[in-house]
Amino acid sequence: MVEKTGIEQINACVLIPTYNNEKTLQRVIDGVLEFVPAHTVIVINDGATDSTPEILSRYENRITVLKNEVNSGKGYSLRKGFHHACEKGYAYAITMDSDGQHYPSDLPKMIRECSENPDTVLMGSRNMEQEGVPGKSSFGNKFSNFWFKVETLISLPDTQTGFRVYPLKPLKKMRLFTTKFELEIEVIVRLAWKNVAFKPVPIQVKYDPDERVSHFRPGRDFFRISVLNSVLFICALLYFYPKKLISKQTWIAIKNEAIKPQESNLRKSLSLGFGIFMGIFPIWGFQLMIGIPLAILFRLNKVLFITAANISIPPMIPFIVYASFLVGQYFTSNSIDPAQLLHFDLETIKANTVQYFIGAIILACIAFVVTTAISYLLFSLFRKEPKAIEMD
Repeated sequence: MVEKTGIEQINACVLIPTYNNEKTLQRVIDGVLEFVPAHTVIVINDGATDSTPEILSRYENRITVLKNEVNSGKGYSLRKGFHHACEKGYAYAITMDSDGQHYPSDLPKMIRECSENPDTVLMGSRNMEQEGVPGKSSFGNKFSNFWFKVETLISLPDTQTGFRVYPLKPLKKMRLFTTKFELEIEVIVRLAWKNVAFKPVPIQVKYDPDERVSHFRPGRDFFRISVLNSVLFICALLYFYPKKLISKQTWIAIKNEAIKPQESNLRKSLSLGFGIFMGIFPIWGFQLMIGIPLAILFRLNKVLFITAANISIPPMIPFIVYASFLVGQYFTSNSIDPAQLLHFDLETIKANTVQYFIGAIILACIAFVVTTAISYLLFSLFRKEPKAIEMD
């Protein structure tokens, strides 16, 4: 047995949602009280219809009991527990199930891990391969682990565990939406999107078919979880992946590369000019694939190059094509009048590709010279030339 002051040092409470677990509830509470002070224990009675109220009355004025008037779901109970814990000023919430599968003797380990890993979500990792684990639980956990990794790019061995430690600070400003078992998925995915760290902690697990009561409804709850994962996956595509790709650190690196105070005005001007050149050069779809290695080879500013090369974005393509035909008509025989571009079809374009290619190459060279010259003039007017130029 460890000192009960450990949980107070990290300013945490223990949340135990329960619904019709009369066979195991008292044993779970008594076990928890061996390791933490009674005032840190919060039980949420989710509208139980068995002897749960009578069992909880035995702990009156010792532990905190919250009650849902009707059965509202594990997720709703956890949300109520989180809200109460935040109101009481707790920094962490340790959640445990009341069905007897978790061992209170693992509490000291979770408390110790929390003190060593602040601001981290600790996930009690069960051995789902051990004898006695229901097949549906093992399958459901693998299914959940897969989608959690898809939605967050984080690998965890047990994403369905109910034995967790949550830092409450990021939860205070988070509005949770789900109310059933799927809340335990929603909350960790959204915490991951907030860049909260995760750490699995090995724990013991007990599945006793004679006393354990599971309220998980395979058909209905699996459907709800599937819908949630579909929504989270779409949100990941639209929000998390782009945010991950362009992180704060990435933006800082881009900014530093673009500014490069030690870089000469001429090099910056050449980077812009070369970007315009590659954007116009008639190798559509390969400008950056070829241009970036060349920019690196010539030690040009990669950010300025890529920015300028984006002159070939779709809205600009018609103007570039028109200008290329306009220039090309002076260097090819049997050329067409660029004014006809408003009326001819793709077959006409194919028949005059030589005019386009020659015009595009010459236009790219002209644009390179003009862009470099104008850029150098502007840099010279508004940017002081570095005294010492460092080679990359």
